[in-house]
Amino acid sequence: MEPLTVGRDGVFIAGTDTGIGKTFVSCQLLAALRQSGLRACGMKPVASGCESTPEGLRNEDALALQAASEEGLDYDLINPVAMAQPWSPHLAAEASGKLISMQPLRTAYEQLRERHDCVVVEGVGGWMVPLAPGLDASALALEWQLPVILVVGIRLGCINHALLTARAILADGGALLGWVANRVDPRMEALEANIQTLRERLPVPLLGDVGYAAAQGARGMFGAVRYIG
Repeated sequence: MEPLTVGRDGVFIAGTDTGIGKTFVSCQLLAALRQSGLRACGMKPVASGCESTPEGLRNEDALALQAASEEGLDYDLINPVAMAQPWSPHLAAEASGKLISMQPLRTAYEQLRERHDCVVVEGVGGWMVPLAPGLDASALALEWQLPVILVVGIRLGCINHALLTARAILADGGALLGWVANRVDPRMEALEANIQTLRERLPVPLLGDVGYAAAQGARGMFGAVRYIG
C-alpha cells in the first residue's frame, strides 16, 4: 500500500455509497494517527438514523468516532447535526423541521481543529448526497479544503461507482488523496480482478484494503502515515 500524508486541516472520508465502511476506515485512520503520537479526533458533521437517548439523539457512527478520538470530547462537537429518520439528510431534516446550514458545522469543525493536530471528517452517504437546497455533502470537504480519501465498496458495479465518484470529486475542485478497498461482498466473482482494474483506472493510489486491515489492525491499513503540520 502507498503511504498516506495528512496535514493540519485534516482529511475527509467519502464513500461510493452509504453503508460501505467509511466509519471503519475513519476509526482505523484515527488509531494510526494517535499511535503516531498525534492529537487526532473524528467528526461526523451530519448524521441521520440517530437513536433517542437520555442525552439526546445519538448516531452509531458518530459514537464510534467519539470512542476512537481522545477522551472528553463533547458529542455535539463530533456530531453537531443529528436527526432521527434514517433517510437522506435533506429529507430527514425536513421531517424534523430543520434546515441544515454550514454555520453550526463550521463552528464545530473550527473548535475541533484548534484543539487537534488532525480532524478526520466522515461524510454522509456519497459525495453528492443533498443536505439542503443548494447544499451537498461535498461542500464540507470543499469549504474546509480537506483532501479526500474515497472508500470503495467492492461489489458488483463498484468500478463505475468509484470512477464516477472520483471524477466528481476532481471536477468539483477536490483533492483526492487515495482510495480504500472495502470487500463488502467476499463472494463477489473476479474480486481481485476488480480491485486491480480500480488500481489501474483510478488516478490516485490504493491506501488500504479493509479485508487485509481487519486481520492486521490499523497499521495494516495505514502502515505509513506522514504528518505535515
